Amino acid sequence: MPHDVDLIILLAVGFGIALIFGYIAARLRLPPLIGYLIAGIIISPNTPGIVGDITLANQLAELGVMFLMFGVGMHFSLNDLIQVRRIALPGAILQITVATILGMIVSHFWGWSWGSALVFGLSLSCASTVVLLKALGDKGLLDSVNGKIAVGWLLVEDLVMVLVLVLLPATAVLLGGQALAGHDSDQNIWLTLGITLLKVSGFIAFMLIVGKRLVPMIMQYVARLGSRELFTLTVVAAAVSIAYGSYAIFGVSMALGAFFAGMVVKESDFSHRAEEETLPLREIFSILFFVSVGMLFDPRIIVEQPLHILAVIAIIMIGKTIAAMALVLFFRYPLNTALTVGASLAQIGEFSFILATLGLSLGLLTPEAQNLILAGALFSITLNSFLFSAIEPVQNWIRERSHLARLLERSGDPLAMLPDEVSQDYLRDQVVIVGHGEVGRRLTKTLMDDGIKVVIAEENREIVENLREKGIAAVSGRATEPSVLIQAHIQHARLLVLSPMDILDIHKIVDTAKLLNPQIQVLVCAESKEEAEVIRRDQIGEVYYAKEEMAKNMSNHILNQIQIAHHHEPTH
Repeated sequence: MPHDVDLIILLAVGFGIALIFGYIAARLRLPPLIGYLIAGIIISPNTPGIVGDITLANQLAELGVMFLMFGVGMHFSLNDLIQVRRIALPGAILQITVATILGMIVSHFWGWSWGSALVFGLSLSCASTVVLLKALGDKGLLDSVNGKIAVGWLLVEDLVMVLVLVLLPATAVLLGGQALAGHDSDQNIWLTLGITLLKVSGFIAFMLIVGKRLVPMIMQYVARLGSRELFTLTVVAAAVSIAYGSYAIFGVSMALGAFFAGMVVKESDFSHRAEEETLPLREIFSILFFVSVGMLFDPRIIVEQPLHILAVIAIIMIGKTIAAMALVLFFRYPLNTALTVGASLAQIGEFSFILATLGLSLGLLTPEAQNLILAGALFSITLNSFLFSAIEPVQNWIRERSHLARLLERSGDPLAMLPDEVSQDYLRDQVVIVGHGEVGRRLTKTLMDDGIKVVIAEENREIVENLREKGIAAVSGRATEPSVLIQAHIQHARLLVLSPMDILDIHKIVDTAKLLNPQIQVLVCAESKEEAEVIRRDQIGEVYYAKEEMAKNMSNHILNQIQIAHHHEPTH
């Protein structure tokens, strides 16, 4: 047997303890990554007992960073970002600015330099993609408007952090740190920054012109061979090779290379297969990343500097949340959206760890600062699920007791009311469509092409603004609120069409609609055959569940109903 088994020991012990504590965290309804971090703390040199090789752990963490960034790139959706850009773009930038400034102010009081304070503040400003997606998924909010805003917001944060990771090595000396190996510390800082931006631009151009075509083409050739392992190897090789090539050829970070590798793989027709088949490998390396991060944490800081940790948690969970909520309310989104987005972003995660590690290597952060960031992540991720559970009770409490909240909730909102130019004649025998997703868009186009009057009720304000620019009658808000259906003139409508949504919301909307208009007919889009069976059993209305045929079939049904209704109307 070979004597050099440090890697095997690290993997065996790390995975074993991560499994135990990940299971405990999941049973407690917490993100499993809390368990992975704790596993790293247990085998770290800072705690008694088994000690893993920290050098090997750091190398595995580098691979973990690559696969994490590759996953972020594969999940990056420009379309999702465009849908909510008017709130996500300014919101994310404002929230990053507020959290960074708060971190800088607090750490400067602790006697840190402004360069250290800047990196520290930036590390506290970015939420975890892993935690956010899991929290929204568990609550069934990923496909909701609130979920899309939170995800779009996080995409902007991710892009800002990628930019920070690229620029920080070039500006480290200016901020009071030291240059990385291979960087000339005596070179003019502005020249260094210019060269860095030029290299990054060259790499991005190469990936958008060559990589975007070459990688999907290679994946297509390999997929034709029918070999699953070769296809998986192709995707993994693309991730690691592009990440290393970005560093070796263009001199930019491997994290940026892996991010763009994910983006170009997503352009392939086989992107879903690539994501599915590389998921286990990406998750394994992500676990190793979180374990290695835990190995860097010194738990003594909890006892030695509890006030510092409380300040960090306050910035993450109070400062960031208030900034996010204030901007969401400023854009006239409802209180529920503000609370959901605020809770979604009240934690930090993988980008914070990556930035802290880079800051440490550049001499901009001390081990103490890194420990404070890790402590802030541990506590904020642990408490985040409780914040989500508190959204509805807090919302009800605020609405019942706060006059200001009632004023903020859509008071004087022009998008919450139909424009004056929509005639009263138009608002009789119209079709009210709740939701303007893929099915809603197709349905609206088909009906309007046939001269059927349509009114859209949609939560996403940007979609409502775009519809109104096209001359389509639309009202902003959640259709579970009676005021939204009243504004859509449901009392005079002939049909109500509901896009896929939670079954409880469907019941609320239909109950309100039938209270206001007992004669109204209801058509429902179901996500699945099982859901359709439930809706039919509840006798809510006509149900369709085959998505590719849904809009066409529903359009035909509505047209038939309108024609029958016109045929039976008395002539004068």
